[in-house]
Amino acid sequence: MLASSRLLWFRRIARLAAVFCAVVVVVGAWVRLTDAGLGCPDWPGCYGHIHPAQVEDRIDDASAAFPDRPFDYQKALHEMVHRYIATTLGLLILALAAFAFWNRRDPGQPRVLPWLLVPLVVTQGLLGMWTVTLLLKPLIVTLHLLGGLLTLSLLWWLSLAPERRERKAAERPFARLAILGMAVVAVQVSLGGWTSTNYAAAACTDFPTCQGGWWPQMDFGDAFVLWRGLGIDYEGGVLDAPARVAIHYTHRIGAYLTTVLLLVLAAGAWRRGQTTGTQAAAIAVGLAVLLQMLIGMNLVWQGWPLWLGTAHNGGAALLVLAMVTLLRYLHPRPGTPAPRLRA
Repeated sequence: MLASSRLLWFRRIARLAAVFCAVVVVVGAWVRLTDAGLGCPDWPGCYGHIHPAQVEDRIDDASAAFPDRPFDYQKALHEMVHRYIATTLGLLILALAAFAFWNRRDPGQPRVLPWLLVPLVVTQGLLGMWTVTLLLKPLIVTLHLLGGLLTLSLLWWLSLAPERRERKAAERPFARLAILGMAVVAVQVSLGGWTSTNYAAAACTDFPTCQGGWWPQMDFGDAFVLWRGLGIDYEGGVLDAPARVAIHYTHRIGAYLTTVLLLVLAAGAWRRGQTTGTQAAAIAVGLAVLLQMLIGMNLVWQGWPLWLGTAHNGGAALLVLAMVTLLRYLHPRPGTPAPRLRA
C-alpha cells in the first residue's frame, strides 16, 4: 500500500509539471507574439539583472552594454516571466526524477523516462539561450517549441496510469493510426512554429483563399531554408512576401490534412474503443482538432488578435494532450486490471 501511495504521488507531481509545461508553452507564444523574444538581450538574466525593475534604476548602464537594444520594461517583463516559469518547471522535473529514483523498487514505477526528461529540459534551457543569442533564428525557436511540446507529452504520459487489459483486435488498426496521427501532429506543429517564427501568419489575409486566389504567388525555394548564417536579426522577419505566403499556405494545407486524419482516428477509436476511457479520449481528440481549426480560421478573419494567436498555441498543446491520452488508452499493458489507487 505504501508503494502504491508513492506511485500516486509520482503521478500527481508529473501532472503538476505537465500543467506548468503547458503554461510555459502558452506564455512562450505570448512572448513571441508581443515581440518580446529579445526583451532581454542576454541570458539567463536581463541586462545583467534578475528582474527588469532593477534595470530601470540603471538605464544608462543597460544602454551602454546593449546599445542596439533599448530597454523596454514591458517586453523585458514578459520575457523574464517566461523564464521564471520555465525554471520552476525544470525544478519540478528534477524532483520527479529524484522521486522516481527513491521509489525505484516499486515494479509499477517508471524509471527511465523521468531521467530522460532531465537532459531534455537542459536542452530546452540551451535552446532558450540560443533563441536570444542567435537573434530569434527560426530553426532554433521552432525546435524550442517542439521541445516544449515533447516535454509536455512525456510529462502527461507519466501522469496517466496505464490500463491493464488485453487490447482487442478491433482497436489495433486505430492504435497504429494514432501513432501516425501523433507524427502528423508533430509535423503540423513544426509548420506552425515555422510560420510564426518567420512572421508569416499574416501572409494570407483571407480564408479559405489566400491573396484572393486558390494558388497565390509563392516562393517555396526561399521559404524553407533552415539556416541562413549567423548575425541575422530575425525580429520582424527577413523573408519576402512570396516566401511568407508559401510558408503560410503550406501550414494551411497541412491543417486540412491533419484535421481529416484526426477526425477519422477519433471516429474510429470512439466506435471501436473497448473502454469508456478510450472513447472519451477519442472525443477529446475530435473536439481539440475542430477547436484548433476554428481558432485558425478566426485568426485570419479577425486580423490576428493577440489573444487568438496565443490561444492557437494553447490549442496545439491541448491537441497534443488529447493525442497522448488516446495513445495511452490504445496501448494498454497486458494483464488483469490493477486496483484503483485512492487519493
